[in-house]
Amino acid sequence: MTTTFSSPDELKAAVGSHLGHSSWIDITQDRIDEFARATGDFQWIHIDAERAAAGPFGATIAHGYLTMSLTNMVRTELLRVDNTKLAINYGVNKVRFLTPVKVNSRVRLALEIIEVTDVAGGVQVVCRDTMEIDGSDKPACVIESISRYLF
Repeated sequence: MTTTFSSPDELKAAVGSHLGHSSWIDITQDRIDEFARATGDFQWIHIDAERAAAGPFGATIAHGYLTMSLTNMVRTELLRVDNTKLAINYGVNKVRFLTPVKVNSRVRLALEIIEVTDVAGGVQVVCRDTMEIDGSDKPACVIESISRYLF
């Protein structure tokens, strides 16, 4: 369920709030291969199923940056900010890739607002983005993402 904010004050009041979980995303070999083509990262652990089966993970794995980039695909399922002139990804403070995501796994985003500060014309929002793996106790990655919302 999407949490909708309409003002900087509403965002500030939500610091410490967990906004829930997104829908599951299937990590298929096609998705991994498309990311490899888009980025030029053709390392065998991502694209060579036969070699990867004998490798350290027992299968191909998603690129860490693929897993991280999928957060933007489902973020709007959890967080929406209305009445803005502009919303931008401003960067990240920290990213940790904790568990490899094997092909044919599913991941989902858990989102928490951890900081909101004033910037010229709006606010900067720092979230803890946790990409969870279906059936795993450890997340795939944890990101402190930064977004700016200008009103």
